[in-house]
Amino acid sequence: MKKELGIVIVYTGNGKGKTTAAMGIAFRAMGYGMKSAMIQFIKGAMCCGELESATIAAPYITLFPMGKGFVNIGKKKISHEEHTKAAQDALKLAREKMLSGKYQIIICDEINNAVKLNLINVQDVLNLISSKPEHVHLILTGRDGDKAIMDAADLVTEMKEIKHPFQNGITAIKGIDF
Repeated sequence: MKKELGIVIVYTGNGKGKTTAAMGIAFRAMGYGMKSAMIQFIKGAMCCGELESATIAAPYITLFPMGKGFVNIGKKKISHEEHTKAAQDALKLAREKMLSGKYQIIICDEINNAVKLNLINVQDVLNLISSKPEHVHLILTGRDGDKAIMDAADLVTEMKEIKHPFQNGITAIKGIDF
């Protein structure tokens, strides 16, 4: 049987749904017995619905929350160095999982944010893309996708915010936002 070629997908933009779109692919792939690993570059310090879902979907979907939380947001002060170390560790783990042969899909959740916040550099991500085994699908999410990364991808989707409940004072909603 011929192995299908894996592609590089980028979900970016200010609109909601980037992580959800990536998880949707993982759940669809699970229907075919494919395994996915999601490495979270920013999230990690807080509980989120995708972590709970991945627990239920194991062993087909494995989630690795590596981040220290949102940078410069919230009451807990975490240094830029701590965030950088966490993002570097996430990048190392993403490469390890991608090359392990155990997963058909690797999701680097909010890796674009990590680049924009100077936690990792663009070249690190381009190196990850270029070292991708040909049968693995690599999904990169997060706002502010870098042009070089988007140019290296096979599929780029920009989520555009038209309206958001936060504009009307509605805070993050369990099951919708986290």
